[in-house]
Amino acid sequence: MKLKLSLLIVSVLFLGCKSSQNKSYDAKSGATKIVNMLHYPQEKHLKNIKQLTFGGDNAEAYWSFDGKKLVFQASNVWGLECDQIFTMNIDDDLSKGQKPQLVSTGLGRTTCSYFLPGDSTIIYSSTHLADKNCPPVPNKEDYGNKYIWPIYEGYDIFAADTKGNQLKQLTFEKGYDAEPTVSPKGDKIVFTSTRTGDLELFTMNIDGTDIKQVTHELGYDGGAFFSPDGTKLIFRSSRPKTAEEIKEYKDLLAEGLVQPTNMELYICNVDGSDLRKITDLGSANWAPFFHPSGKKVIFSSNHKSKRSFNLFMINVDGTGLEQISYDAVFDAFPMFSPDGKKLVFSSNRNNNGTHDTNLFIADWVD
Repeated sequence: MKLKLSLLIVSVLFLGCKSSQNKSYDAKSGATKIVNMLHYPQEKHLKNIKQLTFGGDNAEAYWSFDGKKLVFQASNVWGLECDQIFTMNIDDDLSKGQKPQLVSTGLGRTTCSYFLPGDSTIIYSSTHLADKNCPPVPNKEDYGNKYIWPIYEGYDIFAADTKGNQLKQLTFEKGYDAEPTVSPKGDKIVFTSTRTGDLELFTMNIDGTDIKQVTHELGYDGGAFFSPDGTKLIFRSSRPKTAEEIKEYKDLLAEGLVQPTNMELYICNVDGSDLRKITDLGSANWAPFFHPSGKKVIFSSNHKSKRSFNLFMINVDGTGLEQISYDAVFDAFPMFSPDGKKLVFSSNRNNNGTHDTNLFIADWVD
């Protein structure tokens, strides 16, 4: 759910994902064509793209500190009823349907996993203590067919080893505690919580102690990541401004829902100071991650075409916007490896006309 919109944004927001084929749209001719490509010619920053998963919905793949493993969430595959957390080596071959190592309990719904220092432990968010069953998905028809996303109160943050042995519960507040990521320095976790009545960012030590609030303005602040030096945070936020927007936001939140279709990117210091908005593009700009230099941010956006999400990069001062990927439907969750040499991302590309979202890895070319 880093926007966590998780994978629902693929199937709900875009008609292209509802069809039986991947299609691209030509604005000049009005024609559509089926596209099934691994690498688009315009993607000059990506080289040697390799597909890592082959079926179902796979997303939010995050690197181990040594850059040799990934932890990710998957659903609609391997008999899963809803999202669960898995780990894999980046050179594993899953092309014949092999099931990677399950890390979560297999109960409830999970999201937002991340390696802790040493790579023998991961954190993730799960609803399994609140209910072993998958929580219900809201019916968008009850909300005027608008895209909405549930903020399940049963989410808490847990630590487990890479074999799936539960080690520790890190959050205990009533309400939503999820979307944790870890500082490259290995000392802090940032996460989103409703413990103050709104969806705000918080930090804590990796053992769950010393919780501090980072953001304070009304709106959904989430999907945060640390800068390479661990001093700053990049996150996406949908912050209502008009009286109508504020009322709608509060009414939905009271029902445990958000409508995260209008989001921009913000940067601040880890303590919340020096908060700056770096995009003003409209639509949904989300899944941001710092470039290894700390001077740029890569993210996913549909601001250029409502029919597709693609990857873009922007300087931390909001200048120099550049398109990175050119998929016909959906590219998101881009994450640089710790050494900055590789990029992992989720995409609907090359899925043989299915609805599958898979993980891809590429060499990064500056």
